[in-house]
Amino acid sequence: MSKNSKVLNLKDKISGNEVDLSLCNLTEVPVRELALFTKATVVDLSCNNITSLPPEFCNLTHLVKVDLSKNQLTCLPEDVGNLVNLQHLDLYNNKLTVLPVSFSQLRSLKWLDLKDNPLEAGLAKAAGDCLDEKQCKQCASKVLEHMNGLQDEVDRAREKRLLREKELERKREVKQREREARDKEARKQEKAEEKEKRRREYNAQMAAVAAREQQKKKSEEKKKKNGQAAADKKVVVELTPKPRRSLIGLMFKLLLLLLLGLAGVAATCRLTDLQKETVCVPVNIFVDDSLSWAKEQEGVVRQLVQNLSSAAKEFLESTQTSKN
Repeated sequence: MSKNSKVLNLKDKISGNEVDLSLCNLTEVPVRELALFTKATVVDLSCNNITSLPPEFCNLTHLVKVDLSKNQLTCLPEDVGNLVNLQHLDLYNNKLTVLPVSFSQLRSLKWLDLKDNPLEAGLAKAAGDCLDEKQCKQCASKVLEHMNGLQDEVDRAREKRLLREKELERKREVKQREREARDKEARKQEKAEEKEKRRREYNAQMAAVAAREQQKKKSEEKKKKNGQAAADKKVVVELTPKPRRSLIGLMFKLLLLLLLGLAGVAATCRLTDLQKETVCVPVNIFVDDSLSWAKEQEGVVRQLVQNLSSAAKEFLESTQTSKN
């Protein structure tokens, strides 16, 4: 059956503000078609094979009376409370055990029939028998009261859950802040340790430089001290007065050199082939005369030798003394 034929057939089912879809062997509610007829506020869906209502059924907020008796409903949509204008609801002879919590929002509900449903004990007690108009009105009132209690419990449970979630979130935030604080402190400590390490390295480098400078300074001072000592020693050596040579020693040396020179010349002229040379003739004559004179002056020579020996001894002693 096409959508247009459904609409046409639905029009055939409408009488005033009522839509009679009972005994149509329906397995689902024609929600889209019902939404097109907002003036149809009363819908009879009894005596069909409907097992559930689609969520879109809760958008039919224009409905005032709905008959769903003698179907196979096992549950109602969670948002059934959106039917704010619903005043009459017949759920007789279905398979309902519970009602959605949002049922408590049906503030306009004045009549309710839940007979012949396998309701859970609390809901069954609140619903009562609903054998007449008065009991069905009481059923609506008591079920709404019961559902309000359930709504309160759900709200409290949700509030507790939200509080637990908030507490857990707060604890997570506290742990997160503590973890961030620890991480920050660890980074701060690591940075401080790194800074201290660099400071120690810098101090060690400065100490090494200072030690090298000190060593260099000591070395320079040592060299300077050694150089000063050498200079002082040199000055001392230079300032040390040279011992005066003995005049007698000097005369002795001159005389000795003179004698050696004369002796050499005499020996050369007498013992070599040069004795006949013109230069050596007067030398030989002088030597002969000297020897003759010496023989004659033997005593004088002996005295002179003694004087020379004494002078030599004094010279040696003065030299030894100056060395000491």
